[in-house]
Amino acid sequence: MATVRVELPDKLIPVFEGEADVRGAHGGRGSAKTRSFATMTAVRGYMYGMAGISGILLCGRQFMNSLEDSSLEECKRAIEDEPWLADYYEVGDKYIRSRDRRISFAFAGLDRNIASIKSKGRILLAWVDEAEPVTDEAWSTLIPTLREEGTGWNAELWVTWNPKRKTAPVDRRFRNSKDPRVKVVELNWRDNPKFPAKLERDRQRDLAERPDQYEHIWEGAYVSVVEGAYYASDLTKAKAEGRIGRVAADPLMTFRVHCDIGGTGARSDAFTMWVDQFIGKEVRVLDYYEAQGQPMATHAQWLRERGYKPENTTIVLPHDGDQQDKVYSVSYRTAFEQIGYTVVVIPNMGRGAASARIEVARRLFPSMWFNEETTEPGRAALGWYHEKKDDERGIGLGPNHDWASHGADAFGLIAIDHTENAPRTGVTFDTTSFASEFA
Repeated sequence: MATVRVELPDKLIPVFEGEADVRGAHGGRGSAKTRSFATMTAVRGYMYGMAGISGILLCGRQFMNSLEDSSLEECKRAIEDEPWLADYYEVGDKYIRSRDRRISFAFAGLDRNIASIKSKGRILLAWVDEAEPVTDEAWSTLIPTLREEGTGWNAELWVTWNPKRKTAPVDRRFRNSKDPRVKVVELNWRDNPKFPAKLERDRQRDLAERPDQYEHIWEGAYVSVVEGAYYASDLTKAKAEGRIGRVAADPLMTFRVHCDIGGTGARSDAFTMWVDQFIGKEVRVLDYYEAQGQPMATHAQWLRERGYKPENTTIVLPHDGDQQDKVYSVSYRTAFEQIGYTVVVIPNMGRGAASARIEVARRLFPSMWFNEETTEPGRAALGWYHEKKDDERGIGLGPNHDWASHGADAFGLIAIDHTENAPRTGVTFDTTSFASEFA
C-alpha cells in the first residue's frame, strides 16, 4: 500500500485525525487554514475514490455570485502542489473531477443556492470557507444534507473563518463546542511553518500603522473597532492608556443609568443601558445591558440583580422617555418612577442630535474608564458604530442605524448628561453684599 506525506500546520493534525462530524479552524490572516483545508478536501476525495466511494465534495461560501467568488482556484492550486493529486484529478477552467469519475467538486453560494443543495446528490463532504457571515438558516438547511455514511466513514462538515463577532452563528455553533466529534482549533500566522516573508512585512506594517485593526486581521480576534468607526481611535487610545481594565464602583457615589429606548414589539429596537458614575471630571463606565422586545420588568430586574437600586441609582432617559410604549400604555419615565427610581429626561436636541452626541462623547472620551469584562458588548457596539455612506456620490449620510446604534446612542447620552452636570466655572458673587447695594 502506497503512502504519501501531506504537510500541515501542527495544530491541524489532531483536527484531521480520527472520526468527526465537524472539523474546522478559525483565525487571522496568513495562517494557511484555507490552503490546508483545500488540500485536505482533495485528499479526502482521493481517499473516497480509492475506496470505491462515489459522491460530491461541496465547497460553499455564504456569498458566491460566480465561480470567481468560490474556492475553485484555491482547490486547483492545492491539487497542483501535490503531484499525486494532480495525477488523480482532472482540472478544467470551471470544474474539478477525478479521472475515474467517482469524485466531483461542486461550488455553491449559501445565500442564493442553499435550497438547491438538497438536490445535489450524494454529498460526502461540505467545506464552507469564509463562514463568518453564514446564517442560522443556511446552517439549518446544509447540515441535514450531510447524511451519507458507510463502514468507518460519514459525511462531514468542514468550516474555516476569520471571526468578527462572537454572536455570529458559526461561532455559536462550533467554536466552543464540547462535542468530541466537533474538532475546531484557532490558527494564526505564527502557526504557519511556511509563513511568507512578504506577509511578515505586511503584518509588521499593520502592527505599526493600524493597531486598531491588527488583532482582528492577524491574531484572529473579534472586531473591536471598524475602520472609519466614530470611536475607533478613542477605543484604541483608551486600551493603550490602560483605561480599559478592572474599574471599581465608588460605593459612596450615585450610579447613573443612561438608556436608549426600545420597544416591546417583536421587531422593536433594542433597549440599552450604560451604568456609570461621575466622579469629578472622571467617568467610570461600569456595566452595559441590551435586550430586544422585552418588557420594562425585565430591565428593572436586571438593575436590581446587579445592585443598582432606587436608593442609589438615577435613571437618565432620552427625550422619548416620556412617550408611551406601543404595547404597554405607560411611558418609561412613569414606569421607572413607579418602582422608586429618580428619573431625568434629557430634552430633545433637535436635528443633528446623533452627530452632536458623537462630538460631545469624543471630547469626553479621554476622561472615561471602562470595566473591561462587563462593558465588552457595549464597547463592541461603539467600535462598530460608523457613518452611512453613499458610495456612488462619495458623501456621508450621518450615523448608520443598525445593531450598534442603540448602544452608541445611549453612550452619547452619558456625555450630554455629564456636560449638563459638569461643575461650572466663572465669577463668584457675594449675594449678601450684592443685594445690600440695591437695598
